[in-house]
Amino acid sequence: MALEMKVPSPGESITEVEIAQWLVEDGDYVEKDQAIAEVDSDKATLELPAEASGIITLKAEEGDAVAVGEVVCLIDTDAAKPEGAVASSETKEEKAPEAAPKKEEVKEEKNYASGTPSPAAKKILAEKNIDAAQVTGTGKNGRITKEDAVEAQPSMGTPGNGSRGETRKKMSMLRRKVAERLVGAKNETAMLTTFNEADMSAIFNLRKQYKEDFKTKHGVSLGFMSFFTLAVVRALEMYPAVNSMIDGKDMITFDYKDISIAVSGPKGLMVPVIRNAESLSFRGVEAEVKRLALRARDGKITVDEMTGGTFTISNGGVFGSMLSTPIINPPQSGILGMHNIIERPVAVDGKVEIRPMMYLALSYDHRIIDGKESVGFLVAIKEALENPEELLMENNIKKALEL
Repeated sequence: MALEMKVPSPGESITEVEIAQWLVEDGDYVEKDQAIAEVDSDKATLELPAEASGIITLKAEEGDAVAVGEVVCLIDTDAAKPEGAVASSETKEEKAPEAAPKKEEVKEEKNYASGTPSPAAKKILAEKNIDAAQVTGTGKNGRITKEDAVEAQPSMGTPGNGSRGETRKKMSMLRRKVAERLVGAKNETAMLTTFNEADMSAIFNLRKQYKEDFKTKHGVSLGFMSFFTLAVVRALEMYPAVNSMIDGKDMITFDYKDISIAVSGPKGLMVPVIRNAESLSFRGVEAEVKRLALRARDGKITVDEMTGGTFTISNGGVFGSMLSTPIINPPQSGILGMHNIIERPVAVDGKVEIRPMMYLALSYDHRIIDGKESVGFLVAIKEALENPEELLMENNIKKALEL
């Protein structure tokens, strides 16, 4: 019996996917639930598991766009599993023909003087830092003469003489969709960016003092993301317009905070969502960030886990970015950009001190967020980061960290 495997729906509103990669070859025997292909949608890359065991016949090529519900392969469920079957790549060496007998090598006889500089020529070449192998000798038997060395010039390379190849590779459906959305955000929103900076000393001190106990008890690290996420939640409570979006002529403001976290995955930028971040503790945020990051890294993130965010945090600092203007993730109206932490001299109570500083950037849609609100929102984040014990932990560090 030939079982028709059809493309399942990876999520609401998705009608088409792309075969990113077949993980098996035509005619292979596959086991039930074995991953046989990776498929790209415009929101995620997902694995396609075999629905039964049997011999597979592929009906679509890599790179093909196929509609949801379309047949992409057949599985002959009546076929018996071949005995001692091994991957074809494992038998290539065994089946390789024996190498043909080598022909007798003919060594080219060269005179000892060929390419050898005379003492005077050797001295000149050394002064000019020229390798004798780059000079053609005109003396007897090819010897490099003094005149050859005087006339020799160091090689400076030849324009256009290096490699000039190029490769062409089709972008994945996910990357094409991200590109489309980013261009749309630039063209369809009144996007502005405001900047500030935060002294990270207080967070550094808290992490230094409690990170080992936190990891021992909870099994996750006490990172920066929990401080930033909870600082954003607090600022969104104070400035609800930033937690809004435009729908036609309406402005929708949410009473929950679903925070999208921009992460780099194997297939490009992904933005998994921390649901109801306002109800999470430091431990809850760190655990969810770790879970989502691992799923994104392993290509197991689902469409549902990446949709519905109300605000985004992007951390370019992990790549060394000092400052940037992040692009809004539509239909959201705001995105916070984190950057790298650099020790810089700053004025503190009339004195110059070296502090770990981070530049912060907030890009926002000026159609519904005014300058006063955007600046106030970013200042609120700065205040929470610089005084987390009071503003994020209610002056009870151990209770906040559940230690």
